Amino acid sequence: MGKLVQIWRHPIKSHGRESLDIVEMTAGKTIPGDRAYAVTHAQSDADGSTWVPCQNFSRGSKAPELMAIDLAWDEAKNIMTLTHPKLPDLIINPDNVTDQKRFLEWEAQLIPDNRAQSTQLVKALIQGMTDTDYPSITIGNMSSHRAVAQKLGQNISHLRWRCNFWLDGLGPWQEFEWVGKDLMIGDVTFEIRERCVRCLATTANPKTGIRDADTLGALETWGHREFTVYGTPKTNGTLRIGDPVRLA
Repeated sequence: MGKLVQIWRHPIKSHGRESLDIVEMTAGKTIPGDRAYAVTHAQSDADGSTWVPCQNFSRGSKAPELMAIDLAWDEAKNIMTLTHPKLPDLIINPDNVTDQKRFLEWEAQLIPDNRAQSTQLVKALIQGMTDTDYPSITIGNMSSHRAVAQKLGQNISHLRWRCNFWLDGLGPWQEFEWVGKDLMIGDVTFEIRERCVRCLATTANPKTGIRDADTLGALETWGHREFTVYGTPKTNGTLRIGDPVRLA
């Protein structure tokens, strides 16, 4: 039916991405370390103690240059290295107060003056701070991405969608047929909950942070702004690149 071709996590919500070759899944949990931290802004009082909507955080839909951040996380040492084409590399311990201040000073250069400014780096205490109020993994279909690129008439990076899992070997939009069903990736079963409604963050180039593609307009030609699906793991297991994909 298809296979798993890429695994990604986003340790700081909307602030960088990291590629993985293998991941340990736990039933009812997000990918370990995914959206483990988030950045609040001046109009938010979120502290990581409970789930709150994405509007409480600094994110790519309001600050497109954030989309060009890459991140590597050495969890054993709890050291993150962030890179951006416009800024010097930054190395921090996300739990260190001094490093949190350094991070906010670094990140502030990517926030437009007319947007709420970032105020705090907060740690998720219950679940990864995904855009859903339940622990979710975002699953994308490379064939659907290629259909959007073809509609746009330009080659766009799939990284602008900020998915966790990328699948290939499927038909375009086949993932929409899975909603309400169980999907097997390797030996792990996922409940496919709903389609993802997309925002302006996807219009920004993940290499430059510049808005350069009308992704939302392209999706609207199909009558919606939905791309990829949300799933929740129902079983424990180890996932690796190349694992087969099939309906349960």
